[in-house]
Amino acid sequence: MEKKLKVLMLNGSPRENGNIALAFREMQRVFDESGIEYESILLGRQAIRGCVACESCRKTHRCVFPDIVNDLAAKFEAADGLVIGSPVYYGSANGTLVSALQRLFYSTSFDKSMKVGASVVSARRSGCTAAFDELNKFFTLSDMPVATSNYWNNIYGWGPGEGKEDAEGRQVMRMLAHNMVFLMRSIALGMEELGAPTLREQRVWTNFTR
Repeated sequence: MEKKLKVLMLNGSPRENGNIALAFREMQRVFDESGIEYESILLGRQAIRGCVACESCRKTHRCVFPDIVNDLAAKFEAADGLVIGSPVYYGSANGTLVSALQRLFYSTSFDKSMKVGASVVSARRSGCTAAFDELNKFFTLSDMPVATSNYWNNIYGWGPGEGKEDAEGRQVMRMLAHNMVFLMRSIALGMEELGAPTLREQRVWTNFTR
């Protein structure tokens, strides 16, 4: 029986029906058509503090702060793909989202390799590629394949719903979802046929200050 694939979608916007939600809906239509399960969580209005480098999670494998980040950890571990979306603030991603992602990725010890990642950003005009690169770094530091589209995963709009006018941006989101589905299915098939990658090396740490 074919495995039911799951995607966790984290919306860093404080607007429930903003342009990131609109972009997510374009992706979700493709997921629905493809039989992919997904859950979308709005983080932009959550009270999520930043990491304080207490290192407690190295022993407990969970964040010391009892908030939604620890709930997200279980959902992330169970997912085959992760979509993170944010409006652009001063050429950067939403601070609440970044705080959540920093704590989520650092405090969890489960294997993230072969989970497919995709980032989505929205802006009135500029800053999309900077925020896009910022979010993709969470995936590329965690051995996660990154889904792409036929353009950078940007959608343009200022007020809620203005992204509807960006026909190209909405198409980019649909193609992104199609590519993400293909990657997840291909990886699931490869794991079934070939097993997990075996050419793993013990992690080497080089500190340039000593």
